[in-house]
Formats: sequence, structure tokens, C-alpha cells
Amino acid sequence: MKQNPKRPSSDPAPGGPTLAEQVGAKAARKLKARRRGTPGVWFGLGMMGLIGWSVVVPTLLGAALGLWLDHYPSGGRSWTLALLVAGLTLGCFNAWRWVAREDHAMHDELDEKEQGDD
Repeated sequence: MKQNPKRPSSDPAPGGPTLAEQVGAKAARKLKARRRGTPGVWFGLGMMGLIGWSVVVPTLLGAALGLWLDHYPSGGRSWTLALLVAGLTLGCFNAWRWVAREDHAMHDELDEKEQGDD
């Protein structure tokens, strides 16, 4: 008789967790998920704002530093434009790194959840 792959085996694999351990782990995961709850709309808007500010702040700081440097004779270079681009690049890199870290954490959590459901 073929066994259902979604249903845990009543006979534990050698060295593997017993049925009681599997049920306990699954119950613990469900309790943890209930305590955390689902993130709402405000959480998503807050994350978008956080990412936006992580780009805006370095860009504005670069532009401000560039304007300050342009008030002094510097040989005809536009520090404002150069530092604005540098700040924008730094801000985009910072936002990309933060989003990648959050995406990695989400995928780890989903993988952990899928392994527990097996």
C-alpha cells in the first residue's frame, strides 16, 4: 500500500524524530505563528517608507555636502552633482541589501514551515 507523502509515518526512521516529536514541533510552530499574527496594511506601508527613507537620506546628505563644497573654489568641479549621485548610489545599495536580507529571512521561514508540514 502506498503511503500518503503529506501524512507523517507512524514508524520513525532510524535516528529520525518520533511521531510525538513531529506533532510537538508542528504545534509549537502553530502557536508561534498565532502569537505573531499577520502583518497588516500599515506594516507594509511602514516598510515602504523605511526603504524610501534609506534612499532619500544619503541622497540629500550627498547633495547638501556637495552644495557646501561648491561654495569654495574647487577648480570648476560640480561637487553637488557628484555627491548627489554618490548618495543615491549608496542609498539604493543600502535599500537593496535590506530588502535582500528580508527576502532571505522570509524564504528561510517558508522553507522551515514546509519542512515542518512534511
